[in-house]
Amino acid sequence: MENGINGVVITISDRCAQGIREDKSGPLAVERLAEFNVSCPPPIVVTDDIPNIQAAIRAALDDGARFIFTTGGTGVTPRDHTPEATKPFLETELPGIAEQIRAYGLQKTPLAGLSRALVGISGRGSEGALIVNAPGSTGGVKDSIAVVGPLIEHVLSQLVGSDHGA
Repeated sequence: MENGINGVVITISDRCAQGIREDKSGPLAVERLAEFNVSCPPPIVVTDDIPNIQAAIRAALDDGARFIFTTGGTGVTPRDHTPEATKPFLETELPGIAEQIRAYGLQKTPLAGLSRALVGISGRGSEGALIVNAPGSTGGVKDSIAVVGPLIEHVLSQLVGSDHGA
């Protein structure tokens, strides 16, 4: 992307991938991330299968994405595989951010506690990326971006060795 942080949103949903349901969370994520200087193309939609999720994350990294936001597949159903698919890409997990997102969501619904979403970084330096898993609901997307949005630029600057600042 020419302006802002190069981002990618990946919607992970069997029903959306099959055209049974409209993807509402992915487009919302793209819209909300723009408020934090993250430029994303339209969301990529994949089924909730580990190889498909990993292929989408790998493609985003190979294309130079510095911020990858997944929505969906973080719960406890038999088809929820996003954390397992994401974990191998995370050089360093940032559990405090994931916990903060869940805590923020718990102020609205006890269902936020069911999220197994991960947050972490893939690589360091100018090619390092921040990866955030979010629940597939529009509320989960809003909550996740409300927490992580203000941190994106700072995390990415840290990956290239910038000072912590005040």
